Amino acid sequence: MPVALCMTIGVTLYSTAYQHRIDTTVQLAREAHEAGLRSAWFGQTFSYDSPSLAAIVGREVPGLHVGTAAIPVFGRHPLLVSSQAQTAQAATGGRYHLGLALGTKNLTETGFGIPYERPIARLREFLTALRQLVETGSADFHGELLTATTPLPAAVPGAEPPVPILVAAMAPQALRVSGELADGILPLLAGPRALAEHIVPAVTAAAQSAGRPAPRIVAFVPGVVTADAEAVRETATEKLAFYEQFPSYQRVIGLSGGTRAADLAVIGDEETVAAEVRRYREAGATEVVFTATDLGGEADRRRTWKLLGELANS
Repeated sequence: MPVALCMTIGVTLYSTAYQHRIDTTVQLAREAHEAGLRSAWFGQTFSYDSPSLAAIVGREVPGLHVGTAAIPVFGRHPLLVSSQAQTAQAATGGRYHLGLALGTKNLTETGFGIPYERPIARLREFLTALRQLVETGSADFHGELLTATTPLPAAVPGAEPPVPILVAAMAPQALRVSGELADGILPLLAGPRALAEHIVPAVTAAAQSAGRPAPRIVAFVPGVVTADAEAVRETATEKLAFYEQFPSYQRVIGLSGGTRAADLAVIGDEETVAAEVRRYREAGATEVVFTATDLGGEADRRRTWKLLGELANS
């Protein structure tokens, strides 16, 4: 039997959402909600706009929390992101969660044609302006890299409570800024060891120093419940290798005790996966979101969602 857990558990829909029409994505979200899962998350690529997709899904599937994980701050402006996030919050009745990220140098400079310079300073200024906007509906921010002022009202009626702001932060400087200015973090490929020994203490200390509440730790975990763990792990090794080219992921994989991204994938039967979810909780995760649940095919994906729904409601 799955171990009892008192925490929020969700899934990502990126691997399927960008391959299907919106109606199909909505149906998948309904399936996740019916399985007992609490949240569905969408990445931001160059195709669908993730806050818009989250707003549609959240409105079509009442009770399901929806989030973006995560929108790069380069190539965006706090005024526009605030409008998107507040609109999604109003559309879903307060069930939207905004995830931000620094993004990568290659995608920023290739896709947007802008230099990837002073990322931590940009993140700090972006969060400072954005928090003013979502909490007060106005801003008067003049930084070195960004200016955000509101000669007209910027509040969206019904966008309550203020949109939670989360950051895909794992490195020390990003964790410090996130603890001071955001509501939590969205670590990916950070195993229980990295969370307990490095990530959770750093972001929690930053929040305490800033007089903010304890941050949410929303751990994103590749995982599949399957009877053929060896084959699924081979697929995971191939599919997750993309992350190994980035120093930030190389670092956190190493801190987690792994050498490849697939080493952080949770793959096995129900008891194995449930035990690993418990380890994430014990390491400080307040929420666990499973990603790449389709690595073993549709049958394993449904089996995985069934287990996670049971854990979420046990």
